[in-house]
Amino acid sequence: MKVMLRNTPQGLSAYVPKKDLEEPVVAQETAGLWGGTITLANGWVLALPEMAAETRLPITVEARRVGGE
Repeated sequence: MKVMLRNTPQGLSAYVPKKDLEEPVVAQETAGLWGGTITLANGWVLALPEMAAETRLPITVEARRVGGE
């Protein structure tokens, strides 16, 4: 699914346009964000693609939902 990641004053946020859902990121599997999973406040766990560590936000990526509600 397409997911837009961006920095907000409250921290990292993920927006899923198909679901019209925006949730804060509450946990990251890796410190570098890319190539690991993130957990959203609603419980969704998304696997992010491998990308360069210096990739700038905001960016839209193809993520895969791997767990959660």
